[in-house]
Amino acid sequence: MKILDACCGSRMFWYERNEPHTTYMDIRREVLRYKDRQLERIAEIDPDVIGDFRNMDFADETFDLVIFDPPHLIKAGKESWLAKKYGTLDLMSWQNDLYKGFWECQRVLKDNGILLFKWNEEQIPFRDVIKAIQCQPILGDKKSKTKWSVFIKCKK
Repeated sequence: MKILDACCGSRMFWYERNEPHTTYMDIRREVLRYKDRQLERIAEIDPDVIGDFRNMDFADETFDLVIFDPPHLIKAGKESWLAKKYGTLDLMSWQNDLYKGFWECQRVLKDNGILLFKWNEEQIPFRDVIKAIQCQPILGDKKSKTKWSVFIKCKK
């Protein structure tokens, strides 16, 4: 089993943050420190591979499972904690960036593989994301603000 987390960030939703089947990728490597209710918090972004989800350096059909949890914010101050921790998408190009990223995830996904997509609707509705990527999930959470959706190999 080969797994790719294409936007791993600080691996927040992983129970096992060093899962041995998984390649963790992110566009950056850094340690973030911040104050939260008088406590110092640390978020460490330490991917195995530094790369851009829109143009990955992996061969076609490499992974059985691809996890795609891209940034979901388009409005956040450059110094805001949320922007630093999660990253942001460009206000003018987010549709194209998500399209490129989704299809890169599809490219590196094996024919019988699964793409697990996570999206938070705080600033961009999920329906607009589906319109941008031009592919429908086979199943997922339809009610909450944070959507987990499953895709199989889509054809362009």
